[in-house]
Amino acid sequence: MASQHKPSGHEKIETSNFLMIVLILIAVAFGGLVEIVPLFFQHSTTQPVPGLKPYTPLQLAGRDIYLREGCYNCHSQMVRPFRAETLRYGPYSVAGEFVYDHPFQWGSKRTGPDLQRVGGRYSDEWHRVHLNNPRDVVPESNMPSFPWLNNNQLDPAAIGPKMAALSKVGVPYTEAEIGAAGEEVKGKTEMDALVAYLQVLGTARK
Repeated sequence: MASQHKPSGHEKIETSNFLMIVLILIAVAFGGLVEIVPLFFQHSTTQPVPGLKPYTPLQLAGRDIYLREGCYNCHSQMVRPFRAETLRYGPYSVAGEFVYDHPFQWGSKRTGPDLQRVGGRYSDEWHRVHLNNPRDVVPESNMPSFPWLNNNQLDPAAIGPKMAALSKVGVPYTEAEIGAAGEEVKGKTEMDALVAYLQVLGTARK
């Protein structure tokens, strides 16, 4: 009488889809924890770089417009640590530059140039012309125009609550700054705000 084959532990895993999925999820979760958790305790990833300041109310409003209009779909804000990158854009990005960004705008998508060091590179007027019609300053550009930003007024009542929410996750806004935020953006357009945001990108390390 032939002996009955008894599957090994390894064979049980290979022949069971459910067990294989569970073990893969456990392995991925463990690997993620090992890589991510230590970063929460490293000084270089949790402390701002020297000179970094929280966004002003106008800059913060501009950042929201940057996200709303999908600028991140074509522009990253991360200079990689490669010679060609640093020669073109400046110092490579470090986590301490983004401790006040929720969420940060690192990414690999680069249909247009990286914007991490764009602050101060061009005048306010250049940015306005570029956003109104990019081809007026970069003829080969395929970037869309954003002329409506000139007509849309910022809502003074909206910025204070945003700053208050950010203060709860560690951005050092004072109650006085939050209270005065609405007055600071009163009468400003979305174009004013977006230009202010672009002009501060990367300036802490310049």
